[in-house]
Amino acid sequence: MKLSVIASALLATFVAARPEPILQIRQTSVGFDFATTKVRGVNIGGWLVLEPWITPSLWGRWASRPAAGPVDEYNLCRVLGRPVCQAELRRHWNSWILQNDFNIIKSYGLNTVRIPIGYWAFTLNPGDPYVQGQVVYLDRAISWARAAGLKVWIDLHGAPGGQNGFDNSGLRDKIGFLQGNTAAQMLAVIKKVADKYTQPQYRDTVVVIEVLNEPMGPKLDWNKLRQFTYDGWGIVRRGGPTWVAYSDAFLPLTKWNGLLAPSNKALIDKHRYQVFSEGEVSRNYWQQFDSACSARWEFKGSNKYVVVGEWSAAMTDCARWLNGWNRGARYDGTFQSSRAYGSCNDKGDVDRMTEAQRLDLRRFIEAQLDSYETTNGWIFWTYKTEPGNRSDDWSYSKLVSKGIMPNPPTHRRFPKPCG
Repeated sequence: MKLSVIASALLATFVAARPEPILQIRQTSVGFDFATTKVRGVNIGGWLVLEPWITPSLWGRWASRPAAGPVDEYNLCRVLGRPVCQAELRRHWNSWILQNDFNIIKSYGLNTVRIPIGYWAFTLNPGDPYVQGQVVYLDRAISWARAAGLKVWIDLHGAPGGQNGFDNSGLRDKIGFLQGNTAAQMLAVIKKVADKYTQPQYRDTVVVIEVLNEPMGPKLDWNKLRQFTYDGWGIVRRGGPTWVAYSDAFLPLTKWNGLLAPSNKALIDKHRYQVFSEGEVSRNYWQQFDSACSARWEFKGSNKYVVVGEWSAAMTDCARWLNGWNRGARYDGTFQSSRAYGSCNDKGDVDRMTEAQRLDLRRFIEAQLDSYETTNGWIFWTYKTEPGNRSDDWSYSKLVSKGIMPNPPTHRRFPKPCG
């Protein structure tokens, strides 16, 4: 399909994509040079897309009976009903992130914020229980970022039907994306986003639009996923010079080598965690450290600009509800059929760590930073989490406050930790 007709043919069937298309667009620039400047940033998680483990207080009415609670934003709004859900989320949107947070992020020596937002913020499909209003806060965030001197990466974090089965897609345990007309629905959302945020008044601040976060590539039709990615890229690029990010979809980076290139203003978003399998949580400290050091080799062979768009300081999955509402952890054997490797009681709380443990965690972070600096940059997940839920190793702000996260991120207590 030629990209010149995509916008008027979103409901058309998928056909083979050309690898090096020519777009008739105005070749002006955005306010970031990915070839010469590293992306160094944080995700604003748990704000415009809910995740129970980041803000468990929103699930507080089910704290004593978690089995009865909704597992994701879709079901939260379904159970509460739109009026109550709207009121509760508006309170959350108004309080979780404020303008001063962007000043704080800038003070950390960072240059980018990645802001997740779901498709439902832009359109509601029949039967959707979601509420809207998030776009007002996205626009505020863009103005706050501009005032602070930060760049914004708009991350479309949830697709119709659910693209990965995770609660961060809005709909847990379902993967219905690319079935029926869901791809066309998502492309229509991308067009709404691109029509607005690629305009000249945003180009100094909104430098990337990500067409979809973490589609579950191994469980999706590759040809359809590839075509969707290509079509989404084309829609954004027709709007102007804004860069387009797309997920590696949990597939080898080299699998994407035939689709687009830096000259097409396309970059690939690689997420890297070390806690979501038994093999990972069973490692001792030095095995986790070695894995962080060897991460740089995972990026070899890609012909794309690569940004590690999500990573954390966690070495266990002990953060409360990290694996999903009412689900335990692999590390302590409370998640499904996993065996226990230790207790979660002393994990994820930096206030309870010894000085030696804090130094170990900093060394682990610096090893990751050194690996990710071999790419075009990185964005930590996430800026902050609610305290008291074993999730400090996911909170950039908490780690900085305790001297565990380098501030600025180029500072090293362990020069060349990987040798």
